[in-house]
Amino acid sequence: MKKKVIEDNPKKERKVTSGPIRDKERTKARMIAAVGKVIQKKGYHALNGPNIALECGLNKALIWNYFGGLDQLVEAYMAQKDFWQIGDKGVLEQMVSNPSSISISSLEELLKSQFNTFLKDKTKQKVIHWGLGEKTKALKNIAEKREMLGEELFKHIDARFENSENDLRATFAILLSSINYMSLQAKSTGSTFFGIDINTEAGKQRIEKTVRKILEQTFADVHR
Repeated sequence: MKKKVIEDNPKKERKVTSGPIRDKERTKARMIAAVGKVIQKKGYHALNGPNIALECGLNKALIWNYFGGLDQLVEAYMAQKDFWQIGDKGVLEQMVSNPSSISISSLEELLKSQFNTFLKDKTKQKVIHWGLGEKTKALKNIAEKREMLGEELFKHIDARFENSENDLRATFAILLSSINYMSLQAKSTGSTFFGIDINTEAGKQRIEKTVRKILEQTFADVHR
């Protein structure tokens, strides 16, 4: 009977599953996730050290040890939930790195993604509602970072509208804020907006179709 030979290859790298750095990152991830859970269960007014520590089962002192404070922890969570920062940062970076790819379709894709994200993500809905009702350092910092990313995008488009009567920045601002508001209202009250129910696929498609038409009209006199 042959014996099974187990070869020991000292050059083969072993996957590190634990250690001070990895354990710290896991702990930080648990604390960031706990922020979202507190918001979902108790609302943003309940965001404090004891509630977050209770949710993740860790010592609240770690909030200050690992993040420097509660605001910084909340900001780390917000960075994960923010639309420009995470959800479509890849799309934005693609357009910024290749300005010739910026088109009606790419901007439409960005807005549609925003629309779908807000309709599905309950935590993000609460975060936006929080931003409308309160002024915090974390929310301000995230808004400033979002503006910086937006500026990187639009500085490549502004020149194309120099001789146009249409204002793409203003158009985009109106479309984006409208999408946010309609999504919040639809999910918080379940009511229609001018008879359109975006909780239904038919209602959502009506809005998406109109967004496309508005973008086409805005680009109508611009050489593409």
